[in-house]
Amino acid sequence: MRKDRTEMSEDDDRSPPLDLRGADIAESSSKTRNCSGVTGSVAGPGPGPSSMDFQAPYPDQVLENVLENVLQFLSTRRDRNAASLVCKSWCRVEALTRSELFIGNCYSVSPRRATARFARVQAVAIKGRPRFADFNLMPPNWGAFFAPWVLAMATAYPWLEKVYLKRMSVSNDDLTLLADSFPSFKELVLVCCDGFGTGGLAVVASKCRLLRVLDLIESELSDEDVDWIACFPESGTSCLESLIFDCVERPINFEALERLVIRSPSLKKLRLNRFVSIGQLYRLMVRAPQLTHIGTGAFSAPEGVALGDLEPDYTAAFAACKSLVCLSGFREILADYLPAIHPVCANLTSLNFSYANINAEQLKSVILHCHKLQTFWVLDSICDEGLQAVAATCKDLRELRVFPIDAQEDIEGPVSEVGLEAISEGCRKLQSILYFCQHMTNAAVKTMSNNCPDLEVFRLCIMGRHRPDHLTDEPMDEGFGAIVMNCKKLTRLAVSGLLTDRAFNYIGKYGKLVRTLSVAFAGDSDMGLKYVLEGCPRLQKLEIRDSPFGDAALLSGLHHYYNMRFLWMSSCSLSPPGCQEIARALPRLVVEVISNETDKLNGDDTVDILYMYRSLEGPREDAPGFVTILQ
Repeated sequence: MRKDRTEMSEDDDRSPPLDLRGADIAESSSKTRNCSGVTGSVAGPGPGPSSMDFQAPYPDQVLENVLENVLQFLSTRRDRNAASLVCKSWCRVEALTRSELFIGNCYSVSPRRATARFARVQAVAIKGRPRFADFNLMPPNWGAFFAPWVLAMATAYPWLEKVYLKRMSVSNDDLTLLADSFPSFKELVLVCCDGFGTGGLAVVASKCRLLRVLDLIESELSDEDVDWIACFPESGTSCLESLIFDCVERPINFEALERLVIRSPSLKKLRLNRFVSIGQLYRLMVRAPQLTHIGTGAFSAPEGVALGDLEPDYTAAFAACKSLVCLSGFREILADYLPAIHPVCANLTSLNFSYANINAEQLKSVILHCHKLQTFWVLDSICDEGLQAVAATCKDLRELRVFPIDAQEDIEGPVSEVGLEAISEGCRKLQSILYFCQHMTNAAVKTMSNNCPDLEVFRLCIMGRHRPDHLTDEPMDEGFGAIVMNCKKLTRLAVSGLLTDRAFNYIGKYGKLVRTLSVAFAGDSDMGLKYVLEGCPRLQKLEIRDSPFGDAALLSGLHHYYNMRFLWMSSCSLSPPGCQEIARALPRLVVEVISNETDKLNGDDTVDILYMYRSLEGPREDAPGFVTILQ
């Protein structure tokens, strides 16, 4: 569940996946920058007028020159994708003017095709494994390797400056090639990635002299004893603006880090791991009062220091950070230190307590100062009482995530419909909510739909399986129905609890803007999924686990799968013949059947995991043995 804490909004892209079919019609062309070519000579002596021969430009040349200047003002992927579909000329010019490339699925297109079409890219974002891999639902070593991408970009994009990777397998060799190939490289962000270690980070730190951003977010590093922090160049002023390494599970060279912070006057974001004590945090804050984002690391007494001993003035250090707007970290927290952050609370717009095991009273001492807060992540240890305090103070709240401190089923959860209703009544500007609980009521969800009509993301995770409204014992159909009916901007929805086909009928009928739908332990029959696939025209990502949907439900979406980025179904009622029929009917869809050892031992004839996605390349070549690609 920690993986849900990686971003303020995990899949916030609003544009359809990139269509690279235009690479087949895009061609290289050397375009003149002048509207006309001019050649001339003097006809004869004397003062008479000279005659000039004008060569008219090709009409397509003029159009492409104009388009190139116009398309530079299109910044969103959706607008650019739409422009590229107008005609061949627009497709060609749009590709030449695109500087940022987004690949929503690393297997949807080959690196060769992508780099051939888009020749002037400076920033690349690539996503790999589907989200359910975060919950250990996908066997390890499935794929999503960065190696072929960095190899292609090394020759195609020598001027590349930024790389953003999410759920990709990245090796130290990949990072070495990246550092060696791009002399102007500035930003590396690795979210939920694995396969690399501190040795790869050391190469990036030492060779990327213009590095501004190095963000490691919820990534898993291999255990290597390399002092990567000390590899940043010691001479001159550092360009570093953001350094995030709170996921690195090994001690760092603090003296080297302190020197790096001192010589980085532009540093704005710094998130530390749990091996950095509050005393060391104090030293860094004194050196860098310009910080706007701080991840505190361990927020407890330094080793060898007893509470009450003479310690630095942590409160003064926080007070000196006048620009601080975002606070996170608080690992291994000792609540007695929380008053130190009081001076900055009034300016905070983002506060992440998702690793801080604090109670309602401890939260209240902080939250009552946070009137500007817009993003708040917290553990359910604060109970309904803590959420009521948030609702009373944070009137400008836009995003709330409540994570479980204990994710077991069938326990008495500390938050309930009481906290949800309080938030909906006090935080009317809410746009996104993720709420883990053990039980819920339809009335509370309906209240939220009425009070928070601007909701774009609603994810309610009732951890007990097939749980009804705990007051009326009715299914949760009407609550989720109210959400899709009243929240007209809803684009992402996660449903759970006891749901019948009626709930899915509501989703299909009213969820016309829903792009991402997550279903867990819910559903009545195949009709439920059929309602969704036939009724949600903008559905891009559909992920389902432990639900009764079978072959008939799967086949009902034949008309829509080419328009989707992916479909994931695990522990449902699918058969191999049903999945094979999809593969035959939709040859441009990659249909992966993923098995595990349990299936083989039991001789199970059902499909454990089905992962389908569209691809311009066909089946991938790096599929491991437990993946069968149907054709």
